[in-house]
Amino acid sequence: MRRFIVAALALAASLAAAQQRTPAPADAKVYIISPKNGAHVHNPVLVQFGLAGMGIAPAGVKFDNTGHHHLLIDTDAPVDMSMPLPATDKIVHFGKGQTETRLTLTPGKHTLQLLLADMNHVPHQPPLISEKITITVE
Repeated sequence: MRRFIVAALALAASLAAAQQRTPAPADAKVYIISPKNGAHVHNPVLVQFGLAGMGIAPAGVKFDNTGHHHLLIDTDAPVDMSMPLPATDKIVHFGKGQTETRLTLTPGKHTLQLLLADMNHVPHQPPLISEKITITVE
C-alpha cells in the first residue's frame, strides 16, 4: 500500500509539473543561424542561435514570451519535455541569455539542435526545437 501511495504522489507531482509548462506563442521558432546543415567547419566552431516570435531572458528570470537556449550536441531531444533539462556534455545550457557559442568538437560528423526552455529549464508548450543539423569538423 505504501508503494502505491508513493507512486501516486510521484505521478501527481509529474502531472502538476507538466500542466505548469510555460506556453509558447504559435508563431515562435528557434533555429540555428550558423553553421548551416552539411557545413564542413574547423575548431572552434561558431554556433549562432536564432529565435523568432519570442525574446531571450536568463534562467531564473520570468518574463512572458521569453526563454533561454539549450544546445543538444550529438543527442536526441528528451522524450519527457515536462521536466527540467539536465546539464550534460550533450545538453549545454545558455542560462545567461547567450545567443552564440564557440565549441571545440572532435574531427568527424556531429549533430546540433537547439531547444528553448523557460526560466526553470523546462521546454515550452509546445516545445520550441530547431531542426537537427549535421556538420563535419575537419
